[in-house]
Amino acid sequence: MALELTSLSQLRTLPFDQVIDVRSPSEYAEDHIPGAVSLPVLSDAERAQVGTIYKQVDPFLARKVGAALVARNAAAHLEGPLADRSGAWRPLVYCWRGGQRSGSFASILAQIGWRVDTIRGGYKAYRAHVVDMLYDAALPYRLIPVDGLTGTGKTALLEQLAARGAQVVDLEAQANHRGSLFGGMGGQPSQKMFESRVAADFAALDPARPVYIEAEAAKIGNLLVPPALWKALVAAPRVMLQADLAARARFTARAYADVVLDPARLVAILEALVVYHGRDVVAGWQRLAAAGQMEPLATALMAAHYDPRYGKAEGNRADEAGVVDMGDLGDAAIARAAEEMLARFGA
Repeated sequence: MALELTSLSQLRTLPFDQVIDVRSPSEYAEDHIPGAVSLPVLSDAERAQVGTIYKQVDPFLARKVGAALVARNAAAHLEGPLADRSGAWRPLVYCWRGGQRSGSFASILAQIGWRVDTIRGGYKAYRAHVVDMLYDAALPYRLIPVDGLTGTGKTALLEQLAARGAQVVDLEAQANHRGSLFGGMGGQPSQKMFESRVAADFAALDPARPVYIEAEAAKIGNLLVPPALWKALVAAPRVMLQADLAARARFTARAYADVVLDPARLVAILEALVVYHGRDVVAGWQRLAAAGQMEPLATALMAAHYDPRYGKAEGNRADEAGVVDMGDLGDAAIARAAEEMLARFGA
């Protein structure tokens, strides 16, 4: 049976034990329904082979070759990842368009005795819902963007808010990037995968309650904030976090402790700032980096680079909704700020 996907929030309530993506590994890597597991019925090479036969030789032969390949791969999945599934297990299967790949695999599973469904329209139908949410429609949420100079503890505050039951969307976590020159945390997902993660976060929220979110720039690392979300972020009044430079530098030194562990990488990253500040200034920062002096380095970078650039970027933002003092940015101060936020803006 093919399931009609009517919304992204529907995916959270469907009575399935597992969502299975049977597309090729490269299709899955680019984007997939969050939480779906990859059990490809055709590898990338096999998919290309079948497609070539279909276009250049004969569609019937392509279907026959494809069926044999799907059967072999399905057998490997049944003897491997699915070997321990009980008779009560219920999977939801999808492919690119909800056609032969998902239909073939679902048919095999159904013949075994499992209650299995496919998604009508496959990944394309799912992606259309993501695009509608993040590109076409107005987001139906009351966003409370948390803003402030570098090092004011925005992400730490969001974590404290989430721990207290508030609705939070952490864009930097979904982008796998902390949003600054030094913010890389490994490879970033594709743009489509980033959007899937963000859309899934929003689909899980209650539009009647406020949503706390960091007031990001238009890009997080190499990824663009989707247009509907960016429009909502720019329009929503921001809560401004404040802390003095010394507290911010101490906090940043702790938050970026992983970067300090690789001084050579830090020195290389700073090279990108030569165009803005000149060789002599950057060389001084690189000496601090090589010596592992993160707090003095953070102080210098904030004063000369980040704070001035932040001021120039604020012209297109909405008015402030209020100011929250982050104190010394210790754990107790951040917890106090979270309580203040909830008292003023709601949970």
